[in-house]
This record gives sequence, C-alpha cells and structure tokens, in this order.
Amino acid sequence: MAEADRDRWNNKYAEGDHASNEPSRVLTELVDFLPKQGQAIDVAGGTGRHAIWLAERGLNVTLADISDVALGIARDRAAEHAVRIETVEIDLEESAFPPGPWDVILTFHFLVRPLFDVFPQALAPGGRLICVHPTTTNLERHSKPPARFVLQDDELPSLIRGLTILHHEETWSIEGRHEAVLVAEKASSGINP
Repeated sequence: MAEADRDRWNNKYAEGDHASNEPSRVLTELVDFLPKQGQAIDVAGGTGRHAIWLAERGLNVTLADISDVALGIARDRAAEHAVRIETVEIDLEESAFPPGPWDVILTFHFLVRPLFDVFPQALAPGGRLICVHPTTTNLERHSKPPARFVLQDDELPSLIRGLTILHHEETWSIEGRHEAVLVAEKASSGINP
C-alpha cells in the first residue's frame, strides 16, 4: 500500500496538481500560538507551503512526507525563499513518527487517528500541536476529501489526550472549507494534565 500511495502522490505532484504555494490563511491566523524559535515538524506537508512559512517565522523545520517528488519541490522552494528546511521521506501510516522533541507539530489536512496518541510523547514540554482538518460538514459543498478522510463534526477534541486545548473552532474558513482548527499544548513541566 505504501508504494501505491507514494506513486499516487508522486504523480500528483509531478503533474503540478497540488495546493497553492501560499500558506493557508487558516494557519497564518494562528501565528500568535507559535513560538518564535524551536523545532517544528510539518506532518505530510507536501511541497512545503507551510514548512517554508514556519521557517520564515524563525523555526527549524522538518518536512515529513511520503512523496520524494513533493520533498524535492519543497527543497527548491525553500531555497527560493532563502530558508532552510530538513526533509524526511516517510510513510507516516506505517513508520515510527520522527523522534522529537518537537516544539511545534503541524498536521494540516492529514488524518491518521493513531498519530494523536503519539503526538503528546513527541512534543517538547510547552510544545504545541496545531491541527487543521475538514469535517463531515465540508461534504455539503465539496466531494473531496471523501467521507473516509474527514473528521466527524466535533470529533477533533476527543482525539486530544495528555494536552491542554488552547483553541478550538469548527467553521467555514475564508478558503471555503468547513474545518476543525485546534491548538493544544503540552504542559511545560512535562507532566501531562
């Protein structure tokens, strides 16, 4: 399955069929929740639109994705933006999550529910998890992503264990998608709530 996924995404990115190069406004509006320095990982971040934006904010960013084509595009784009990002080719559904500790874990439009059990251990004390993902309400206007790849309405907070939720909303974004947006923090002492 991993090889089929890799091939599918490589073909998609090679054909130029991917999201905008600009970071999502949903994410940029969360800037006040981001630390000004530290280690960040962009989970399944594709061609790096968010990884580059995080690097421009002063974070040391690792972009993890299954597609070597996307990672190559991301490295080229990072160079164009005069920022440095690390890239890791990885199948996040099959392989161990890249070891932290991470000050920021960003998961944007990527849903593997078992990873929510891993995120608290991978975060540094005081680290932040930022999650943005379409919900079932999004299907009222859009056929993609299909139902098996979206969150149930109000599901996201129930996936968060061992972290304090700082921000949560589910609404139609300015970009026209119905998304769950959540920021959660690991206790600074390393003791989970």
